[in-house]
Amino acid sequence: MKIAVIGTGYVGLVAGACLAESGNDVVCVDTDQSKVRTLRRGKMPFYEPGLEELVRRNRQEGRLAFTATLPKAVRDAAIIFIAVGTPPGEDGSADLQQVLGVARDVARAMNGYKVIVAKSTVPVGTSEKIRAAVRGETTHPFSVVNNPEFLKQGAAVEDFMKPDRVVIGAEDPRAEEIMRELYSPFTRTGAPIMVMDCASAELSKYAANAMLATRISFMNEIANLCEVVGADVDQIRRAIGSDKRIGTSFLFPGIGYGGSCFPKDVQALVHTAGQKKYDFKILRAVEAVNAQQKTRLIGKIRAHFGVKGGSLKGKTVAVWGLAFKPRTDDMREAPSVPLIEALLNGGARVQAYDPEAIPVAKSIFGSRITFASGNYDALKGADCLAVVTEWNEFRRPDFARMRSLMAAPVVFDGRNIYEPVQMRQNGFTYYSIGRE
Repeated sequence: MKIAVIGTGYVGLVAGACLAESGNDVVCVDTDQSKVRTLRRGKMPFYEPGLEELVRRNRQEGRLAFTATLPKAVRDAAIIFIAVGTPPGEDGSADLQQVLGVARDVARAMNGYKVIVAKSTVPVGTSEKIRAAVRGETTHPFSVVNNPEFLKQGAAVEDFMKPDRVVIGAEDPRAEEIMRELYSPFTRTGAPIMVMDCASAELSKYAANAMLATRISFMNEIANLCEVVGADVDQIRRAIGSDKRIGTSFLFPGIGYGGSCFPKDVQALVHTAGQKKYDFKILRAVEAVNAQQKTRLIGKIRAHFGVKGGSLKGKTVAVWGLAFKPRTDDMREAPSVPLIEALLNGGARVQAYDPEAIPVAKSIFGSRITFASGNYDALKGADCLAVVTEWNEFRRPDFARMRSLMAAPVVFDGRNIYEPVQMRQNGFTYYSIGRE
């Protein structure tokens, strides 16, 4: 099939590369000409394991192209994916200006029947708004489909190529048939293609992310309670995770969730409910717990040093991990940001390391913190270490080397990647989340 993907952000670029990998001819469109030139050179605008290789291979084999010219891409394509941003407004609502603007641009370029697919995460009712926008600009026939993405950063290529399910919001049998054919190579192992009305498809993405965010906040509340009553959250996690009704995923406590999806999607769902005069109490609590959880580590640091008024003047804090999760360089809503800002506001000196996110962090913090060349380099002269992101390379460090580099062997583990008994045996003063 001939496909156009409008937008080369995280979703659009992954989708375009994976669709090309299955034999389709794909053109990815972006208005940023410098970004298009960069992609043509095989350079990625963000870090995602396996994506650069996928793009390079499909570019070389002539199945994947990049352009800033939308009209030709639309005319040549049978299916047009809209994968532009839907940034949150101050009230939590999803901003649809880019989505609807692209829909109108697509309509003006159409030369026959097209399937227009909303791949961006959009609130309920957006498909109808897209129909109206397109209908106002063209007399050509078209179908509008909602096809939400369920990609985990750090595993997005595998998630697209081997999905748990494919959700298609389609109310036109012709469009449904085309979409089933498009996704058939990805569902040969039995993953279901779920066809439903557009409103249900739109809501399914928000519901999935809201459920996962709720599990995270719930476990963080349990961890906080453990600290008060003297229980061990790891033991509780194993106990409840063994229940088949619950399962083991997203039960790890920490210092809050971040990224481009969970915070934005929870806010958008609360806003959608509010528009219909429904008070989504659980999700408002999920948001509040997550915001509070991001302050847990700074609270523990201040309590350890016994400072008054929050002052950490003269202290040097090493930070391991800046991205909101491992295997990405994304720092949107990352817990590292409020932690580091609080440390700086308290007068501390910060030495930080992350395997991928340092270029992004430099755009946020500039010269206000020191960026280390490696995880051990960040420890030199540090009064304590804060573990913020659970990168695999942080899980099995040389503890003796750590002690020799640090001014004091104190570790604040925001992701519970070490065992408390082992840390104390290795001579560390150790703090974690929900464990003694």
